[in-house]
Amino acid sequence: MAVPEGSPVYQPGFDPGSVCKAPPTGGSYGTPVAEGAGFKYDEATLHELVTEWRELAKEYRDDLVHAFNIAAAEPPGLEYASGDNALLTRNSGKALVKALNDRIAYCENMAAKYVAALGKYATADEQAKNVINQQPEGLT
Repeated sequence: MAVPEGSPVYQPGFDPGSVCKAPPTGGSYGTPVAEGAGFKYDEATLHELVTEWRELAKEYRDDLVHAFNIAAAEPPGLEYASGDNALLTRNSGKALVKALNDRIAYCENMAAKYVAALGKYATADEQAKNVINQQPEGLT
């Protein structure tokens, strides 16, 4: 099988080896959405996604404690090999600290995006409520 050119693109549910060569369309689980392509979530799902991203960021923050310990490793002995080993370990720890901080920032950013989406839900709900409240009561 030939390797495609360019960087790989993630397409959920698409199997390039299948008989069907059409990737799924946008929307919830491949169902077309009138507003355009992409996924849409209900309010409960958005709340769950915010929780998941925040919990993942917390797990990464918890891992930082161990990463700082690795980044501060001291050689077990005074010989040459121990010193070099500790230096490599510290460099690895520093790279781990950076990677964890990057992941924490990413998770917090994703949570913030879903919080913003929840704000749009609240705004839309409030606008719909106002429109309904402006309607005359009873049957006309």
